[in-house]
Amino acid sequence: MDTKIAIHWFRQDLRLSDNPAFAEAGNMCGVLPIYILDEVNAGGYAMGEASRWWLHHSLCSLNKSLKGKLSVYQGNPLDIFKDIMRRFDVRAIVWNRCYEPWRINRDKKIKEFFKAQGIYIQTTNGSLLWEPWTIKKKDGTPYRVFTPFYRKGCLQAESPRKPQSIPEKTKLLRDKKGDIGIQGLSLLPKNIWHLKLSQHWKIGEDGANKKLDEFIVKGLLSYKDGRNFPSKQNVSGLSPHLHFGEISPNQVWHAMLNAGNNKNIDHFCSELGWREFSYSQLYYNPELPIRNLQRRFDAFPWVENQESLRAWQTGNTGVPMVDAGMRQLWNTGYMHNRSRMVVGSFLVKNLLIHWHHGERWFWDTLVDADLANNSAGWQWIAGCGADAAPYFRIFNPVTQGIKFDSDGKYIRKYIPEIAALPDKYIFNPWETPEGVLQENKVRLGKTYPFPIIDLKRSRALALESFQTLRKF
Repeated sequence: MDTKIAIHWFRQDLRLSDNPAFAEAGNMCGVLPIYILDEVNAGGYAMGEASRWWLHHSLCSLNKSLKGKLSVYQGNPLDIFKDIMRRFDVRAIVWNRCYEPWRINRDKKIKEFFKAQGIYIQTTNGSLLWEPWTIKKKDGTPYRVFTPFYRKGCLQAESPRKPQSIPEKTKLLRDKKGDIGIQGLSLLPKNIWHLKLSQHWKIGEDGANKKLDEFIVKGLLSYKDGRNFPSKQNVSGLSPHLHFGEISPNQVWHAMLNAGNNKNIDHFCSELGWREFSYSQLYYNPELPIRNLQRRFDAFPWVENQESLRAWQTGNTGVPMVDAGMRQLWNTGYMHNRSRMVVGSFLVKNLLIHWHHGERWFWDTLVDADLANNSAGWQWIAGCGADAAPYFRIFNPVTQGIKFDSDGKYIRKYIPEIAALPDKYIFNPWETPEGVLQENKVRLGKTYPFPIIDLKRSRALALESFQTLRKF
């Protein structure tokens, strides 16, 4: 009990550089860096399988950066902090804020408890460019439309702070008695599905910085025009690194500013703005993951069809652009944003299946599953969220394929069973002449399914169904 320490509680900030809370702790005294897997307070939003896989490897990377000094625990953080204090003279607890409703409520209780005990508590912003409560309209209400949120709110607010360097000569300690080790968290799924993900990602702070550097060199110059094409390398791939805090949005923002000044940089920065907008929605609407922002959608007659849902989940709908996206997700833990819009529209508007089912599947299988982004994204595509796509906007997966995957490269990569088809038919194999199918060894209903739904009829039914919303 002789050693005076400050606890730095790692959460969604699994990095050392530009980590304001870690730097704050290092300026105080010796630092006990800890991570707590809290599934006690998470309720229905404990991490999905893909996120658990990523977290395991991210913690391993972080522990290496900390020279093996990361102490790991599992359980209710308040109880764990009390236990740590039996072994250490804790003078301060610091962390970077999280914005999920359940974390906000939990953290408030922890702060109140320890402040009453005379323990110094310091929380900082290490995850967003702007705190959600700082971006509001002149009348004090939150923005519900992205463009004014970003242009009148974010860009007119104080500029995002510049990244901080790693604190020097920080004395690190480890809780040898309490640490259960990363393996003790049992994060890796029992299903060997996750093994295929490893070839697609370099997890950790070094991997995040490498991904950013590669994007600036290879993808940024064509970002605005190329970002909608799933087979092209014009997206950053930073979303999981940002979610787990292996890189900060401030590091990305200022790297963009340092890269120059053109339409691609401006457009990419606006995409960071969409991330901020999602967090604003979640902060001001804590029920975003479970309730329609537009309450008129509460009465919508959604369809319960487990067979169609399973075909969608497994990439076996018989609609190539949809199936390619879903198979990309299953094989890599990631899906291109254009594909996310296509598969989302197909689920909620062609199949008329509630967006909750899509949100939950993405939550379990995306390595960048993020409560704010995922919930806001699904409400956007369903038409029931803030600044949402209008209900009558229904993505035609055939047209989307022709426009954004004209050479069929994306579809052929993930649906090899129809790869031999000519470009003319790769987007709609059900319209392919029988002779062409036989010549290319494609047997619809055998090697690749017929469409589970007629696109034209389902679109008409969706428009008819959504028309009923006007009555509420």
